[in-house]
Parts: sequence; structure tokens; C-alpha cells
Amino acid sequence: MSEVTSESGTANASRTGWRALFPPAQWLFHYQASWLRHDAVAGITLAAYAIPVALAYATLAGLPPQYGIYCYLVAGPAYALFGSSRQLAIGPTSAISMLVGATLLGMAEGDPQRWAAIAGLTALLFATMSVIAWLLRLSSLVNFISETILLGFKAGAALTIGLTQLPKLFGVQGGGEAFFERLWILAGQLGQTNLAVLGFGLAAIALLVAGEKLLPGRPVALVVVAASIVALSTTPLATMGFKLVGVLPSGLPELTLPSLQPRDVDGIVPLALACFLLAYIEGVSAARALAQRHGYEIDARQELLALGAANVAAAFGQGYPVAGGLSQSTVNDKAGAKTPLALVFASIAIGLCLLFLTGMLANLPNVVLAAIVLVAVKGLINIPELIRVWNLSRMEFWVAMVAFAGVLLLGILKGVLLAAIVSMLLLVRRAAHPHVAQLGRVPGTDRYSDLERNPDNEALPGVLVLRAESSLLYFNMTHVRDRARSFIAAAGENLRLVIWDLSSSPYVDIAGARMLGEVQRELAGRGAKLRLIDARSSVRDLVRAELGTAVGEVTRRLSIEAAIREEELAQTTPALTPAA
Repeated sequence: MSEVTSESGTANASRTGWRALFPPAQWLFHYQASWLRHDAVAGITLAAYAIPVALAYATLAGLPPQYGIYCYLVAGPAYALFGSSRQLAIGPTSAISMLVGATLLGMAEGDPQRWAAIAGLTALLFATMSVIAWLLRLSSLVNFISETILLGFKAGAALTIGLTQLPKLFGVQGGGEAFFERLWILAGQLGQTNLAVLGFGLAAIALLVAGEKLLPGRPVALVVVAASIVALSTTPLATMGFKLVGVLPSGLPELTLPSLQPRDVDGIVPLALACFLLAYIEGVSAARALAQRHGYEIDARQELLALGAANVAAAFGQGYPVAGGLSQSTVNDKAGAKTPLALVFASIAIGLCLLFLTGMLANLPNVVLAAIVLVAVKGLINIPELIRVWNLSRMEFWVAMVAFAGVLLLGILKGVLLAAIVSMLLLVRRAAHPHVAQLGRVPGTDRYSDLERNPDNEALPGVLVLRAESSLLYFNMTHVRDRARSFIAAAGENLRLVIWDLSSSPYVDIAGARMLGEVQRELAGRGAKLRLIDARSSVRDLVRAELGTAVGEVTRRLSIEAAIREEELAQTTPALTPAA
């Protein structure tokens, strides 16, 4: 059996009972000995990528650098126990790190221990929300924030994150909280730029970018980190104003419960909710992309449980909220990961580094960590996709810009929440203003389609065919009724029959049925009829109960052509009766 076939077979394993709750029971049964080498190599490669990135992201979150490494150490194995993705890698991400850092600045009151405790508590609340969402089967949450909104949010987050790192790149103090305040302060400090630090940082960025293009999937960041440590340790550069990471504590983190309670920290629940929404959407999107590439499917609901387990581990392991990121997952995938066992190997490699190699990071310059972050976040700005959205839908482009501006003006946390609110409002607006089409006969056939989109269709004299392309519900009935009235008014005095096609209305509530009754009465007042066709069974039952026979017999057998023929027959029958 080939690897591809085996992997697909693994994906299609039964997901019922305890196997659904514990995905390793699905893939371990099909595990091949040849995969062990691939998973081991992928795990070591992921660890080599993750260590420098985790150091950078932890500083972005305002935490000591080792806290980022702790996240990878404990969260990966926890995800491996419950995750449905074979290649997704779990750890801190740039957006969540910035979200945590920017928000905790006002919560921690300048106390590093409180800062770390709040970060751990955020991860624990995040995990609680994730498990509750799993219990309530809320995996459809992933659909409530559109890709368009994420496009704008990520671009704003990239600029915000990048601006926090530019002072380190220029070797200046920086400062400020809001985006434009930071930008103004940085502009005023550019005259104090440390050219040695700037040159070193630009060289690091150039090497990282070249490595992405020439050696994709390789731990280029680790090579850059190692080279910078050697350079600062063996040359006079250390005396030229470089700020260093310093000695990191060796050993594994102590597993402890966060010392704070939610009631002790004002505003932590919105922070945890924002982290949860962002992490779940980003993680599921990355997992689906990887699964599609390998020919299997993920379980979106199971990912809620896996994300909860990973964040419980992060909370107890002195970490902060984690997610499945596309960049680290791509490294894991390209390095050959076959199963989540690669995350276990990565955790083992990271644990060995924490035990024996932390002293080697003492001379790591902060500007290199800034370079890693800057290169990582550039991928969040997708200009070609923004141009594509502009060409396809101006409305969705401006929605993306609202999310973009929200992040810049309000900050990461409020920007995330604004993105969620905009998504909800967009869904409500679309649901409340469905398209109502006038149908025309396709020439030479008995089929009907939208007359506006197909101007060659035939409009029948005295007959108006309408179709609302959504369910008829209390919050959209006013719009649908008003559109129907406008079509009826435009049809003129010769209108004798309105046919309402319900094939695109899978559900009609009481308000919708009463709206149809209102249209029927208005038509009767001008001597016209309303007929309903192609209604689903539940819709037929409700309409019969609410309207009786006022709209004629409501049956699934009646077509547009049959309704027209019935009306023509009814018009001619009175003329035939006297002769009979």
C-alpha cells in the first residue's frame, strides 16, 4: 500500500465513539514503520524552526523569551493526543503574541510576575471556552468571520506588529501604545539610529528572506541565530550598543496552575475570547489547507477539543495562548511529517535544548529576534488577494478595510472584536436583504431564470414570476415584500397572475407566510391571483395552515408552466360555459 493511499485510508477511519474523541486511535492502527523516520526528521526540523521564532514571539507578548519555548514544549504533545490534523503545528503565533502583549500592558501594572500569571490565565480561559464550544457543537464559529475580514485584520496586525519591532531594528528606545503614537515617536528618534544595529538587522532580514526563497521549509532562522551569536561572541560588535537576550533559565518549566482568578483581572474575558476566535479560525484554516493537500479531512469540532487541550497544557506549563499557525505547520509539512507524532519529537528536541543548550543563547542580539518577527509577519499582508477582492466585490473590499483600520486605530484586541462584529453585521445584512428575482422563460424551453441576468429571456404578458433567493423570515420579509410590490407595480394594469417560486426558500416562518398572504390580498384587490409553486414539505404545511386555499392548492407537483396553463384554462372556461 502506498503512503498516499495509507494516509487517505487513515483519514477515512471511523470517527465514532472513543475513536472520534481520541484521533491517535485512528492513525496509530495504520502507522507504517517507514513513517517514523519522516516524523522524527520533521520534529527536529520543527524544533529548530520553533526555538528562535518562539523567543521572538515571547518578547512580542511582553514575556521572558523562554516562555515562547515552553509553549511549543507542552502544547504540541497535548494537541497530538486530540487533534485531527496530521501536519498542523501548535505554538505561539505573531498575531496572538501581539494581542496578548498589547492588552496585558494595561493589566499587569508593570509587574512581570503578574504579567506572566495573566498570560497563563488567559490560556486557561481560552481552553475553557474551547471545551465549552466543543460540548455545544459550535464548530460553525469558524464561518462567522469571513476570509475577507481576516485579510484586512491580518494586514493591520502585520503593520502593528512590525511597528513594535522597528525600534529594535534601528537601535532606538521607541515607545507609545497606539499605532500612530508609536509611529510618531519612532519618527522622532530616527536621528538616534545605531547604524551597527541597523546594518546587522538588515543583514539578518536579507538572509532570512533569501532562505525562505532558496531553502523553503529549512530552519534558516536557526542558522541566522547561531551566526549572530558567534558574531557577537567573537567580534567587537558586542561593545557597539547591541541589546542581548541574556542567560535563559535552564531546565524544564514547572507545571503550575496560574495564580490568579478571572475576577482578579478586569478585561481578561474579552482577551481570551479574542484569542480563541482568532486561534480557532487561523488553526482550522491552516489544518484544512494541509488536509486538502494530503487527501484527508479534518474534524472541525474535534479541533476545538484539541485546541483546548493545547492551551490547558500552555497554562500549566508557564506559557500563553497557542494556536495552529500556517508558517510553522508548513515547515512541519515540508519536512515530511506524516502524523502528529512529529510534534512529540519536536517537544523532545526542545526539552533537550532547554536542559543543555540555553547558555548558548546569552549573546543572541534582540535585533535578530526583531528581524525574525518582521520577516514572519510580512506574509500576513496579501496585496494580490486584496486587489483580487477589489476587482470581485467592492463591498467586501471595504469590509476588509474596516477590519484593517480597526486594528490600526483601536488596537489588536478591539480590532479582532470589531472584525467579529462586522462579520455578524454582514451576515445579518445579507440575510435581511436577499435578492428577489423576476424570472423569464428561457427561449425555446419551459425553464425560467433571472430576467435581469438573462435579458434574452421572455417576459410573459400578464404573468409575473418571482423568486426570493433565501428563506422567508421575520427579519427579511419587509425587504422581500417591498421588492415584490415594486415588480407588481412595474407590471402594470394587465397583470392577472403572479407565480411565486419557493424553490430557493427552504424555510418560511409565520411572518413570511403572512407576508405572502398580504401580497395575495393586495393582488386580489386589483383582480390578480397569487400561486405558490415548488415549495418544500414543511413550507407547504405552514402555508396551508396559515393561508388556507387563498393561494390555491399548494403542491409540489405544480410547475410554472402548469400554473400558467391553469390560469389560461380558467380564463377560457367561462366563455365556453354558455355554449355548453
